[in-house]
Amino acid sequence: MAAIGRFQKDGDIFFAKIVDGELFRLRGDVFGAPTFDRKPFPRKGVRTLVPVAPSKIVAIGLNYADHARELNQPMPKEPLLWLKAPTSVLADGGKIEIPHPEHRTDFEAELAVVIGRKVRGVPAASAPRYILGFTAAQDVTDRTIQAGESQWCRAKSFDTFTPLGPYIETKVNPQDLSVQLYQNGQLRQNSHTRQMVFNCFELVSFVSAQMTLLPGDVILTGTPAGVGPIQSGDRLEVRISGLTSLINLVK
Repeated sequence: MAAIGRFQKDGDIFFAKIVDGELFRLRGDVFGAPTFDRKPFPRKGVRTLVPVAPSKIVAIGLNYADHARELNQPMPKEPLLWLKAPTSVLADGGKIEIPHPEHRTDFEAELAVVIGRKVRGVPAASAPRYILGFTAAQDVTDRTIQAGESQWCRAKSFDTFTPLGPYIETKVNPQDLSVQLYQNGQLRQNSHTRQMVFNCFELVSFVSAQMTLLPGDVILTGTPAGVGPIQSGDRLEVRISGLTSLINLVK
């Protein structure tokens, strides 16, 4: 497999492999040993969905050294995590809705890990076997609410606050990827996964020691320096090398 997406045609929801812009429908379980049609699926009337429907989204804080320095925060000694509501996911092309326009709401570009097999307490060296692939994401945050509460779930779990996708890339090295965010064509975040305090495999190991991860679950691996506010009309693009860009508008 390479790039895998989740699509809808009328009432039919299906996974497909993307090759040169064409869709080859998956047969079987995407988390098992799937096969693919040899003939492309007609794209007319096909809608791109979020690439998975996670049972949970685990977010990681202060996981980029440049972001910790930006906030004048010490490097964490172990991953800082919280849960985001699965109902906060938003597909590529969808609109981020700001529920409190009077609040400051920020973009946060992130690399997302998509779990491929049920996992509990796996060592970091074995973590790749439990990962289906990687996709682009945002961890949109209401800073006003976040600043007033000790728990961050509410500030980050509004509907549309987790743009995700468009596809899962199964053939990339997560430790050698650039991570960028463009706001209305202007580069705002520009870093590299080498800046991660804990790499993707260490995160899968740590999180799976706290809770069982199921196929389709998502780990947001943290955001680099350069986070900033959004407003209605913005066009936000997450560019991660080796992945298809994630593009969303703000309303």
